[in-house]
Amino acid sequence: MTDTADSKASTPQLTHVILRFAGDSGDGMQLTGDRFTSASAMFGNDLATLPDFPAEIRAPAGTLAGVSAFQVHISDHNITTPGDAPNVLVAMNPAALKADLHRVELGGTVIVNEDSFEERNLAKAGYDANPLDDHTLDGYTVIRVPMTKLTKEACADLGVKPRDAERSKNFFALGLVSWMYSRPLEPTFDWINAKFAGREEVIAANVNAFKAGHAYGETAELGEHHFIVQPAPLTPGVYTSINGNTALAWGLLAAGQQANLPLFLGSYPITPASDILHELAKHKNFGVRTLQAEDEIAAVGSALGASYGGHIGITTTSGPGIALKGETIGLAVSLELPLIIIDIQRGGPSTGLPTKTEAADLFLALYGRHGESPLPIVAAYSPAQCFDAAIEAARIALTYRTPVMLLSDGYLANGSEPWRLPDVADLPDLSVEFASTPNQTDEDGEAVFWPYLRDENLARPWAIPGTPELMHRIGGIEKAEGSGNISYDPANHQAMTDVREARIAKIAESFPPLEVHGDADADLCVVGWGSTWGAIVSAVGRVRAKGHKVAQIHLTHLKPLPNDLGDKLAGFDKVLVPEMNNGQLAFVLRGTYLVDARTLSKVMGQPFTAGEIAHAIEGMLDD
Repeated sequence: MTDTADSKASTPQLTHVILRFAGDSGDGMQLTGDRFTSASAMFGNDLATLPDFPAEIRAPAGTLAGVSAFQVHISDHNITTPGDAPNVLVAMNPAALKADLHRVELGGTVIVNEDSFEERNLAKAGYDANPLDDHTLDGYTVIRVPMTKLTKEACADLGVKPRDAERSKNFFALGLVSWMYSRPLEPTFDWINAKFAGREEVIAANVNAFKAGHAYGETAELGEHHFIVQPAPLTPGVYTSINGNTALAWGLLAAGQQANLPLFLGSYPITPASDILHELAKHKNFGVRTLQAEDEIAAVGSALGASYGGHIGITTTSGPGIALKGETIGLAVSLELPLIIIDIQRGGPSTGLPTKTEAADLFLALYGRHGESPLPIVAAYSPAQCFDAAIEAARIALTYRTPVMLLSDGYLANGSEPWRLPDVADLPDLSVEFASTPNQTDEDGEAVFWPYLRDENLARPWAIPGTPELMHRIGGIEKAEGSGNISYDPANHQAMTDVREARIAKIAESFPPLEVHGDADADLCVVGWGSTWGAIVSAVGRVRAKGHKVAQIHLTHLKPLPNDLGDKLAGFDKVLVPEMNNGQLAFVLRGTYLVDARTLSKVMGQPFTAGEIAHAIEGMLDD
């Protein structure tokens, strides 16, 4: 089987397509969507994905709680979201159909594994009658395929047990949609051979199932469903498909190399941050050391200890872990040492929605420590941009001797998009000079080292323990400015509190001018942060295409805020702030700049769609 037939000029062309694969958590939908995504990336499409995991690790099979889905948007042009409404739903069982049918556009295509629509599965999904036979699917194009049966038949001559063969039905579905949308085949075959090397029966079963699905599309009179989405005109370079957690890990690796410092990650596994630990653990050759600690407190303590010893200390977690790390983060503020704290936000409070996305930790990042303990906050806004966000967090931490909070979320962590590998020569120089000689004289004229003398950035010197003549004292009890001696003097505490805040405020002087996209003379400006970026860009584009004037500002620095933000906001009569929380940034903007920032809130465990934001923009324009 070759790819040549898929490139025929006679194949009808689509500018884009949105597919959603849904099934039981054991049906391999994440793998299926990931393989379709990888093949599309190899083909050259622009793409954006939305993996949607069940909240429970082992929800009862066949139930709505156990549905796992993967949405992918591919196009021949630039896109920023995984799409509002799928054009195609692949439903492997009744629960998947019931859970996700409402998402599909009217007139869209629904591909079902009809073998799974038996009485027992229908009952588990809450159907009183078979939706394939009543009017449930009126208004959709329905393709009924006996995937389980055909997969078993494709594997019958391989000596594979029927139950084992059935596990390959996701590759049958992948083969079918690969034919429908003219995906290249070799990337999938190469992946199967590499993934299951040494397990020849598994390789044969998956390959045969894939080929059977592909052949079914060719032979089942589905010609009207055969399309091609041509490659997108991307900037020349070397590309890979990357998700946010991998991009963060690679950005940290790059930061370590640019600073010529070893990395240390102290982490306790938690969804959805664990993959950063998994990725960094692979790269000991870059001077990375990783520790899977016994708890969140030990994780951040080890990272701070590494920073004290001259490493780039990093700790990764989600919101519940940030709460546990709070005291040690406060200690890092007092010690004034570089430390990168990565919060991959998820639904809360408490355990909340561990596999669903949310961005409700901004207040936690800003204020979630006792005392006056300011630290800078950087927010990533797309899966690929997580790489740059990691480097920026490292730049700030190293330059200003401060812990930095880096905010991502579950949508960015698991979502993927094409990423052009940067030229190493374009990466910033993050090199650091450690203190090497005494910097003060005592009353007797002897050379001594003071740990809290400051440079032009108000940053204190970074002295490696054991350096000759640089013995010094640091710790959680308040220190005297300059000497670092323990101090209970009220005036000194006021001075140290003020200088810590001033040091963080000074970081804003290093930011580039804030960009306003869209119409600078608009009445309405949409202000966002984090992963709302893609939906806001798309929504603003839609509204402007209708002839309306709209501006957009997206913030990557949330503490300190850019120095020119107030002046920019003053130029607009209306400000809309879409957030996956109940209005945390809007609260900050109102309090800081006295602007009437209105909140568009969504806390449903799902990212915004462009349509939701466009509707809100149009509503404000009509006010």
